[in-house]
Amino acid sequence: MDTTDTILEVKDLVTRFATPEGVIHAVNGVSFNLKEGETLGVVGESGCGKSVTMLTILRLIPQPPAKVMRGEALFGGRDLLKVSNDEIRHIRGAQIGMVFQDPMTSLNPVLTLGRQLTEPLVTHLNMSKTESRARAAELLKMVGIPKAETRLDDYPHQFSGGMRQRVMIAMALACTPQVLIADEPTTALDVTIQAQIVELVKRLRDEIGMSIIWITHDLGIVAGLAHRVMVMYAGFIVERAELKALYSKPLHPYTLGLLGSLPRIDSDESIRLTNIEGRPPDLSTAPVGCPFAPRCKFAYERCIKENPLLKAVEVGHEVACWWDVERGKPRYDG
Repeated sequence: MDTTDTILEVKDLVTRFATPEGVIHAVNGVSFNLKEGETLGVVGESGCGKSVTMLTILRLIPQPPAKVMRGEALFGGRDLLKVSNDEIRHIRGAQIGMVFQDPMTSLNPVLTLGRQLTEPLVTHLNMSKTESRARAAELLKMVGIPKAETRLDDYPHQFSGGMRQRVMIAMALACTPQVLIADEPTTALDVTIQAQIVELVKRLRDEIGMSIIWITHDLGIVAGLAHRVMVMYAGFIVERAELKALYSKPLHPYTLGLLGSLPRIDSDESIRLTNIEGRPPDLSTAPVGCPFAPRCKFAYERCIKENPLLKAVEVGHEVACWWDVERGKPRYDG
């Protein structure tokens, strides 16, 4: 894997939503990069800002009610947040593909799969009807759907959930994008189908050489797929590290809680799974201190008053926390 070149760089992204109940602070100064051939796992509970971050980058959130307050998303020397509508449509179709969580609501129920698969090929690659249909059948074969040529004339309801998700992956890969964003693509599937989809994406990643952002709340899936992991909470990045470093030495209490709630086959049977106490954060008010402090067993006075910045504490390992969980004392003086 060549990770020398950054293909996507997001800087200080802030997204708000105006609602009748007030302003929702959905994404709060998120910065990250994605390298060529890399798989970046983005994890966190529902409502932590994972999906909104990626939808903001691709300009897929309606404005209003959403508003991008500040930030940059640099891809191929261009800021995706500032390019024209025509440019972003071309980028979304040809250079950055996205797989959504629920394939039944993402696929058009009244159009055949052949029609939906050939549309980006005709629009972005100027293929003829015959060429695009042949390529569509090739894509279905690539993602493991049998009798691909005949299945192009079927409708989404004629496929199982796992097959529909394979079709969504085929659509996202139709124009051989440089980046694939997968938004919890296995959530609605049983564990056997989940494993098949993950193996499929890994194989396609290696064959095509694309970069992947995999959004999930399941650290178990990320373990077998990602090179780096980014943990989000309340619209902030609270920890980021190489996969092995994060799993072997988590440094943020929230990451500890997520890993502690994950069943392990190599653990003692007497060790109980842990749960994270408290309630999810209220995003209608901007946090004064650390957003995780109300649920954190290590929180002390500084955590309540001041929100820590994401800082590197080891090479390639960043954390936003005032408390050093390894040494059992504050990480920084003052």
